[in-house]
Amino acid sequence: MIKAKVQGREALMKRLNALAPNVEKYAADAKISIMEDFAAEMEQKAPTGATLEYMHSFDADFIRNRPAQEQVGIQASKDKDAVGLFASFIWRFLEFGTAPHSTAKGGGTVAGKKAAADNPTGMHPGMVAQPHIFPNWRAAKPQAKKRLNAAINKAVREAMKK
Repeated sequence: MIKAKVQGREALMKRLNALAPNVEKYAADAKISIMEDFAAEMEQKAPTGATLEYMHSFDADFIRNRPAQEQVGIQASKDKDAVGLFASFIWRFLEFGTAPHSTAKGGGTVAGKKAAADNPTGMHPGMVAQPHIFPNWRAAKPQAKKRLNAAINKAVREAMKK
């Protein structure tokens, strides 16, 4: 019978660092490499408009290097080497779409909504969602995990040779 003990992330990293001191370096290099490759892939798959600004706005970086950048999620990462994909703020509108809404002054108020119902000028028709980031990440994630695990295994193998 196989027995397993569930440990937290900190305990696991502590044991890995005791076994292979350079495991975090190899993992950090693999993480940034994986995300840079994904950013390049997103440039090819991103929706294009009249300009190519959005398409060329994708960038991979360590989250610690961008403290002012808005985080997606409930909690900040405990991983000091966490990597993120950064893009122009319009990615949310493209990924999830928008509903029809008034662009007239005061259009978001109750009076503005009544005025917009009477006079349709100043109404934005909304935009259909163009999912491109999350579907591509879901497709790339298994390969990314393999690359990260290979980097960690390489660090462990090097430590075992010493």
